[in-house]
Amino acid sequence: MPILKWVLYPFSMVYRLVTDFRNHLYNIEYSKSFEFEANVIAVGNLSVGGTGKTPMVEYLIRLLSDKFQVATLSRGYGRKSRGFLEASENSKVEEIGDEPFQMHLKYGAKVSVNVIEQRAWGIPNILMNNENTDVIILDDAFQHRTVVPSLSILLTTYERPFYNDMLLPSGRLRERRKNANRSDVVVITKCPDTLSNNEQTNITSKVNRYCDSPVLFTGLKYEEPKAFYNEDKLELVNDLVTVSGIADDKHFVSYVESNWKILKHFRYSDHHRYNEKTVKKIADFARQNGASILVTEKDFTKLRDFKSEWRNLRIFYLPMEVYFLNNKETFDQLILGSIKKYSRIGHIDAE
Repeated sequence: MPILKWVLYPFSMVYRLVTDFRNHLYNIEYSKSFEFEANVIAVGNLSVGGTGKTPMVEYLIRLLSDKFQVATLSRGYGRKSRGFLEASENSKVEEIGDEPFQMHLKYGAKVSVNVIEQRAWGIPNILMNNENTDVIILDDAFQHRTVVPSLSILLTTYERPFYNDMLLPSGRLRERRKNANRSDVVVITKCPDTLSNNEQTNITSKVNRYCDSPVLFTGLKYEEPKAFYNEDKLELVNDLVTVSGIADDKHFVSYVESNWKILKHFRYSDHHRYNEKTVKKIADFARQNGASILVTEKDFTKLRDFKSEWRNLRIFYLPMEVYFLNNKETFDQLILGSIKKYSRIGHIDAE
């Protein structure tokens, strides 16, 4: 263990006591959890950030939205507004947060995107606004124990699985490993394409020390870069300036480096709020070097508003999707099979 982790270890023990006590209050039903007459799918993790929650939520949207009326519910981290909001055509990224806004841009015609601080208050609002809502997907809700989900999806990365991690601040875990037993399925994210069956079996056995949930494996695939403003015949030149403000940009940088030449990478913290000074710095460097600009899809939601600063520049974002290495059908059937029939939405047939 590195020296810093030893120094921080006593604080991790204090953190463990606090989180254990909180979970104990829910386990003995002293703290109240609410179960709704609705299909509620929770997507979350044991660690802080960077496990691929948004791509998984978007996968669920694509899987479910053609058959059911779907709503998403997030905290809307970093937004300037308060209370319950449903995204509309007039919504702005600072009102609902970058990740909900990304989902609204892509799927707003198919799903209702909502934000609120307390998810237990958000679900009644969604059902009141649209009683025909069939499925509510909770984003980053594994620790939000005031809501009892009908299905809980736990994400953990291949590079830093929860069973090798430690509690904050020594590591990145929000709560103890054993609490993975609240999940209905564990998804190992950001796996390499070359992950062998033997290694998958080995990882599964390590996960199953803490829970008996099925374990599945996913990777990330990138689509062709898309121009910010859909200009015709705009081409990406080989020399790039890249921009990322996400929790884990390793895969983004690695993919870009394997396909283009990065002249300079502007790296910012997760949910970074861009301003004119920052944008001007990026734009000036790109102009001086005749470079294109390529940003993550999440950063596109915030940088698209600086249209005048990007004038005469080639600027693109890189869409991505999650995909299953194998057993996609197993996951899909697990999700579809969890959809129940309620009297208020009697047109739904259980799968």
